[in-house]
Amino acid sequence: MGAALAHKHHEFDAQRFMLPDDVEAGYRTWLGREARRRDAVVIVAELDGEVVGYAYGRVEPVDWNALLDSAGAFHDLWVEPKARKGGVGALLAEELMRRLTALGVPRVVLHTAARNEPAQRMFARLGWRPTMVEMTREAPADPEPISQR
Repeated sequence: MGAALAHKHHEFDAQRFMLPDDVEAGYRTWLGREARRRDAVVIVAELDGEVVGYAYGRVEPVDWNALLDSAGAFHDLWVEPKARKGGVGALLAEELMRRLTALGVPRVVLHTAARNEPAQRMFARLGWRPTMVEMTREAPADPEPISQR
């Protein structure tokens, strides 16, 4: 499911979102390692004994670059297409929020892809508010050195 999430983001903007070779194995290794961290939360949703979604977040330290106090970072949410529109995403989001705040964070911050409007609407319904906008610009193929400007 993490690989499906990576593929979806890559479809949104292939220049911004990387898609490494063998993303499935890489994501499985990385998320498995994250799941063993004391400051991370990985949860799944099951429907009739089948895993149909997951959410992942972790506690992040103070970040002076982002002017962000220690907070929960809500990194991933995926629900299989056949289980969407039934409240699974909202249940995962609320449970991840509950577990991260139980770890002592004063707030949880998340990012959504600009084109992922359904996720943005769901998070807004659940009480998240927009606070930042990420903008990306690709570097020119042959940049002019600053000394020549």
